[in-house]
Amino acid sequence: MRSRHERAASAPALFNVERLELTFEPRPWPYAAEKRAEIDAFFAQLQRQVPSVWNGRVLLLHRHVIADGVFRGAYLETDYASFAAWRASGRPPAGVHDCFGAAAVIAGDGGVLLGVMGKHTANHDRVYFPCGTPDLDDIVGGRVDLDLSVRRELKEETGLEANDFAADAGWVTVVDGALIMHVKVLRAAEPAEALRARVRAHIARERQPELADIRIVRGPRHLDAAIPPFVAAFLTWHFGGC
Repeated sequence: MRSRHERAASAPALFNVERLELTFEPRPWPYAAEKRAEIDAFFAQLQRQVPSVWNGRVLLLHRHVIADGVFRGAYLETDYASFAAWRASGRPPAGVHDCFGAAAVIAGDGGVLLGVMGKHTANHDRVYFPCGTPDLDDIVGGRVDLDLSVRRELKEETGLEANDFAADAGWVTVVDGALIMHVKVLRAAEPAEALRARVRAHIARERQPELADIRIVRGPRHLDAAIPPFVAAFLTWHFGGC
C-alpha cells in the first residue's frame, strides 16, 4: 500500500472515455462509522470556520472499471461531513473514490475558464472547473447522471447554459489516486473575456455566489499552486494536444 506522500507524488492519469455507465447501489461506508467521533469533531470545526457549510447527502463511487471505452461504476450515499473529513485527511484508502463531473468551457479564442471559489466555501481560493460532488438529485431511474450534474453546477456557479455550447463527444477522465474527475469539454464561439464578463455579471447578481471570480487560462504558463494537480493535468494535456 502506498503512503500518503507517495500517492500525492504520483502523476494523475488521463483517459478518453466514450460514455459513463453509473448506477446507485447503496451500501454502508465503514469509514463513516469507524471514524464518527473524528468526523463530528472535524465538521464542527469546519462549520465554525465556514458557517455556510451544510451537512447534506453526497454520493461516492465504491466500485468501477474502465473497459472498451466505457467507465462503469456504482455509488453509495453518505453524509457530507464524512466525505469532507476523508477528503481533508488526504483521501486515504477507504473503499471509495471521489468521482464527479466537471465542465471545461473552452472559448473561441482558446482560453479556458476556471472558477475561483468564494471565501465562504470550504474550498475557498482554490481554482477549479465548475463542478460538484454528485448528490441524490443526480440519481435518475437508478442511474447516476453526471451530465445532469455538470449542467446544473455550470448553471448555478456561472449562469452559463451547457446547451449554448458545442459539447465534445465522450469525456476526458482524470484519475488522481482516490479522485476521479470526468471532464465534459464545452466549446464556445465567444472569446474568453466576453464569457468572463457574463459570468462576473452572474456572480454580481447572486446573494451568496459560490464563485468569487473567473480566471482565464491560455497555456501552461498560467498554472499555479491554486489550481489542484488533477485540473492542472487536464490543462497540460489540453494545451499540449492543441
